[in-house]
Parts: sequence; C-alpha cells; structure tokens
Amino acid sequence: MNSKLVQRQKIRYRIRKKVAGTATRPRLAVFRSNTDIYVQLINDDAGVTLAAASSKEKDIAAQKGTKTEKSKLVGAAIAQKAIALGITTAVFDRGGNLYHGRIKAVAEGAREGGLQF
Repeated sequence: MNSKLVQRQKIRYRIRKKVAGTATRPRLAVFRSNTDIYVQLINDDAGVTLAAASSKEKDIAAQKGTKTEKSKLVGAAIAQKAIALGITTAVFDRGGNLYHGRIKAVAEGAREGGLQF
C-alpha cells in the first residue's frame, strides 16, 4: 500500500521536520495540483500566512502559456508581495514534490523577483 500519495506524504513530513519559517525568514510552501499551482509565505512560529499567490489570480490566469510558464509568473508574484512586506529571504518547501518542472519554475521566478533562499 505504498502508493505515490503515501510516499509523497512521507517526503512532506521529512521536509517539514527540517524546514520551519519565522517572521524574518518565512517558509515558501508550494502546492501543485493537476491544473494550478499555489504558493504561500508562512510564519510557522505564529502559524500565519503572510502572503499567497496562485495561478488562479486574474493577471496570471489571463496569460497564455504552459503551466510551467505560469508557475514562473506565480514565483515572481510571491516575490513581489514578499518584498512589499519587507521580506528578502525565505526557506523553500517543495511540499514533497521533486525539485523539477513546475516546482523549479516557481523557485526560479521567486529568485528572479528578488527573493533569496
């Protein structure tokens, strides 16, 4: 009964043991569904979401392109929101997904937007 979902959940727990966000260095958590991608900046000390972005936002959803290209735009959007809050560094939480494809595109978009991790 070691399905993909169970394996991914185990990986998520393993990552979460090591990665925690603070007010100065929040956790950039990525969730990837089949159609969309969602990112949040989370302060784990207080248990609050500081900023969020997704491929469902009007300006990103209106763009033409592949899911990977839209993921890069989502990364840039979260970086813009973070810098507006005065946050320059974050820790990356890939959410049990491989650092590849859309997850990598989000990270690259965020880095290009000025976020460091």
